[in-house]
Amino acid sequence: MRQIPVDTNAATVMVAQPPQLKMRDKKTGQVAVDAETGNNLMTVDVLFVMKGNAEVVSVTVAEPDISGELTMGTPVALTGLVARPWENEFNGQKRHGLSFRAVAVTSLAAKAG
Repeated sequence: MRQIPVDTNAATVMVAQPPQLKMRDKKTGQVAVDAETGNNLMTVDVLFVMKGNAEVVSVTVAEPDISGELTMGTPVALTGLVARPWENEFNGQKRHGLSFRAVAVTSLAAKAG
């Protein structure tokens, strides 16, 4: 699968929504897990601000790789962020987009204080 590295050095990144379990199947309540480690996957919505533009992006990360308290507005570092193009077809409708995955999401609140 193609992965596109995302450079966050020139961006301001902060939590828009605290981490939530990523669901593999919402109907059955099955939680998504990392294929290599078996750890639960989490989704963290972050506000990504760069060059005067802001966008909320959902980032997937393994549960043990989230550090610090991530409440709304907390500045964070996204280690190893990559974008992955995806495409699927459901009921005859083709859809495509980008998903984001990070090696770690770390609170910068302690460093800022």
